[in-house]
Amino acid sequence: MSRFRQRAVLVGCVLAALLAAAGLFVTDYGIEPDLWLSGLAVGFLAFLAAVDPWLHRRRAAGLATDANLDAAVTALATSLHSQWTEECRARGLADDLLDLHWSSDAGRPGRGDAVVGAFERHPRLVFLGEAGAGKSTIAMLLTIGLLDRHDGGPVPVLLSLSSWDPDTEDVRTWMTRRLYEEHPALRNTELYGSYAGDLLIEQRRVFPVLDGLERIAEHKRADALDRINRAFPGSSPLVLTSRSDEFARAGVPVAGADVAHLHPLDHEEIAGYLRAHADPVTAARWEPIFLHLRDEPDGRLADALSTPLAVWLAGLVYGYGEPSELLDRTRFPDRRAIEDHLVDELVDGAFGDRGVASQARASQVWPRDRARRWLAFLASGMHARGITDLAWWELRRSVGRRWLAVLGALVLGTIGGLGVGWLMAYASTPKLAPATGLAAGLAVAVAALFASRDRAPKPRLGVWRSLVLVSGVLGMAVGLVFGALYGLSAGLVVGLGLAVAVALRFALGSSAELSHPTSPKWTMARDRIAVWTGSLVLAVVFGAAAGLVFGPHQTGMVGLGLACGLMLGFTLSVLHLRWWWFTVARIWLAARGKLPWELMVFLEDARKLGVLRLSGASYQFRHTLVQERLAGAPVPVRSGA
Repeated sequence: MSRFRQRAVLVGCVLAALLAAAGLFVTDYGIEPDLWLSGLAVGFLAFLAAVDPWLHRRRAAGLATDANLDAAVTALATSLHSQWTEECRARGLADDLLDLHWSSDAGRPGRGDAVVGAFERHPRLVFLGEAGAGKSTIAMLLTIGLLDRHDGGPVPVLLSLSSWDPDTEDVRTWMTRRLYEEHPALRNTELYGSYAGDLLIEQRRVFPVLDGLERIAEHKRADALDRINRAFPGSSPLVLTSRSDEFARAGVPVAGADVAHLHPLDHEEIAGYLRAHADPVTAARWEPIFLHLRDEPDGRLADALSTPLAVWLAGLVYGYGEPSELLDRTRFPDRRAIEDHLVDELVDGAFGDRGVASQARASQVWPRDRARRWLAFLASGMHARGITDLAWWELRRSVGRRWLAVLGALVLGTIGGLGVGWLMAYASTPKLAPATGLAAGLAVAVAALFASRDRAPKPRLGVWRSLVLVSGVLGMAVGLVFGALYGLSAGLVVGLGLAVAVALRFALGSSAELSHPTSPKWTMARDRIAVWTGSLVLAVVFGAAAGLVFGPHQTGMVGLGLACGLMLGFTLSVLHLRWWWFTVARIWLAARGKLPWELMVFLEDARKLGVLRLSGASYQFRHTLVQERLAGAPVPVRSGA
């Protein structure tokens, strides 16, 4: 629904819940509760009918129209531009960028500041280079540059290929899934119609900027390139990055693409960058290194510092240190040893007391040894799954699907069963409390086991898109059952409460903020809001019902109903939300010392300190060299090094 309707529904639901609770106390003023609640229920349904998007559409269901897709394209371009511009600034690339340059197979030279022009001349590009050569940076700069000039045409979408498995998913299906994951507002059928994300891909209103072919398993790369060629033929815009050797071994060319090879940095470029980003005292410390690079332009140190990543790391690590230690051939015999040393210093220097100069950007000082152990755990898990994207909702895979499902079901079943049993223990049938609580707990546990399975969300179609019909029918059905068992007032309270809860799910499950840049915090906040809002609504419903059913004049029944309703409402609200399964996994891993208790705070601080970076709604290590070093995995070395 639109932002206006979304906010209106939220306000209306809160008012309805408060007025329903007030109905418990108006009996002292001569107002009949049944009349009060009946009028409130009718008024609430009339309000929903007034703001229901489905009732105001010419067609009850249908695919997104051209106008819907035009709106989605504009909003998506705005969101992506804000997202990548902010990330470019956070990585220090806005004002601190080495001069990247390349040459293409067609004989055309290129530079980083002219990458948009190169794409406009030939809108199918493949950028090849060694680890740390700047391929991801070029892809991001190209994406930002094209979004700067966006005028309604296809939108560039930068995606890491590590999350794609060619054996299980078509590339266009994968792109569609990633669009919905990072931009859930594309499911907003009022603004963008049904299947908006699917149609953006189908009608080529977005085009892929695919980063990191080497992140796909080696035996799958040829098939991956073949699938990319078939999904995006020679007439379609496409950008791909890869390490040179991995692309060559795949043996499948990208049809119609201009292949650009990123050049290594020479000693003058290295010296110019390090001098420009150091104070006079620090720059003087670099002079022995510069002399060595000039004397041995093909030596191990020149080879190690030939990439923008290595030069950036060296400038950061030796901002206050003595870089001449790199001349020690015994300690640093080859490129790999130098790279490992720079990565270790990056990680160790960011945390603990030693990183005081950097901690001004972080929320707290993290113990160095623990921080490295936590990052190593994450890196090892990512390496084992062959991915570079650290999505918070994927943390559940670090626990194991069956074990996580059992843990989550056990906790939810206990909370739900305790809530029902506690309420029944003080109600009119206390003898049935244990059996009732056990039955409720088992029902919630079974539902949690079912909900733990991975399922792709589907858009609502037909009457299921109607806010008033779905809320009214479900509320009326449950209200009639409770009314038959416990009286009219109880039925009205429970039915109205369920209608409010369903309306809230509609409003909170269909965000209109497509133009809002995505991030891990933002995507997680959506789930948390849905959890606590649904919990509070059901707490009010059960509190009111307990007061009416089990004794309006019995001391403490309303409060007990509120507490039990909060517990049961929580269990019902979190069943199908990724936040719950992330929370179970996070607590379990933190209790075992694998991760910190404040995981998201730690990840954000690691990003501020330069160890991690953002890629949409996921974190990544600053570079795969950092991830592989922490995971203890071998890192490919450049041919001839």
